Amino acid sequence: MMPSLTLKPQRQKSLLRRHPWIFSGAIAHVDGNPKSGETVDIFDSKGNFLAKAAYSPQSNIRARTWTWLDEAVDADFLRRKLDTAIIRRDGSETHPYTDSYRLVHAESDGIPGLIVDRYGDVLVMQILTAGAEYWKEILADLLIELAGIKNIYERSDADVRTLEGLEPHSGVLRGNPPEKLIIQEYGLKFNVDIAQGHKTGFYLDQRESRHLVGQLAKDRDLLNCFCYTGGFSIHAVARGAKSVTSIDSSGNALMLGAENMQLNDQPAEIHEWIEGDVFKELRTFRDSRRDFDMIILDPPKFAPTKFQVEKAARGYKDINLLAFKLLRPGGILVTFSCSGGVDAYLFQKIVAGAALDAGVDAQIVKELRQGSDHPIALNFPEGAYLKGLVCRVA
Repeated sequence: MMPSLTLKPQRQKSLLRRHPWIFSGAIAHVDGNPKSGETVDIFDSKGNFLAKAAYSPQSNIRARTWTWLDEAVDADFLRRKLDTAIIRRDGSETHPYTDSYRLVHAESDGIPGLIVDRYGDVLVMQILTAGAEYWKEILADLLIELAGIKNIYERSDADVRTLEGLEPHSGVLRGNPPEKLIIQEYGLKFNVDIAQGHKTGFYLDQRESRHLVGQLAKDRDLLNCFCYTGGFSIHAVARGAKSVTSIDSSGNALMLGAENMQLNDQPAEIHEWIEGDVFKELRTFRDSRRDFDMIILDPPKFAPTKFQVEKAARGYKDINLLAFKLLRPGGILVTFSCSGGVDAYLFQKIVAGAALDAGVDAQIVKELRQGSDHPIALNFPEGAYLKGLVCRVA
């Protein structure tokens, strides 16, 4: 008999709305002693079947739903899920502009905890949950079969794995992938360090935003904060920016940024690379009365969950206020939050407060999201993690 979880009375409502997460506080009892990652049946308090889910004994999200049907979760089930995700990308609007995109986007593709990014002929696989870890080897074999790519590198080193009771792990999973490679995006080339870079090596979710920044940057002096390897900077110069100043705390990221500049035959005198703390550098610019026509704020995740929201709000308010003060009249601020604990409404409220305190009038001229290869399932609003605003000051 399959292990099972039985919910407390009235705690099945989110499952009936097809939200995939089952929290520990909703569970009345666990039967059958399931292992970490093992599939369990989910029942309501009256014994009615609700779903099949992956069990995670150490996580506050105690189970993540695979299916709401009473069907086997096995290699054939996973093959169908992966095949659907890959077919969706085959028709993606991103293909004419890049050789790199997200192939599998976790819960939004029906495979909780599995991230797969394609960089040319290499797949980078990230396992974030106990259920995906349980099926890792089968998932890797299926990806080779269905995607037709032999090289897979694993980047399961995100901190969130500790919440699942999983150790960090990275390295070659299949084939012989290089640790560094070059990808193409809208006619530009970028170095990607899949072994040591952020996330799976590159911020693929910002592809369309980088392209937009390039379109807006012509003849402007631009400041790119939290620049990483210079994606926004390279796009801006390629589309005619007058100058670009890029700041990041990582010297290694800035070195890759400078290599990206050379890779695209861009003049070094247009670029300025600064290794430092963005908060401190913005204050230095303010005190020295340095200003810009356009500023990009793309900080790391300040609030992974709702418990860090208050502190994160202060951080977002601080950098946006400073940025507004550094903008010339008619300038443009492109500002982002990738914090899951900060929703779009709260982020807009924070930015509006920053503009008010900076003493500037500003308009939102465009709202930004992750690219279409990072879909958001309607039953999983948590998939809408990236929020961006393009603001124009008077």
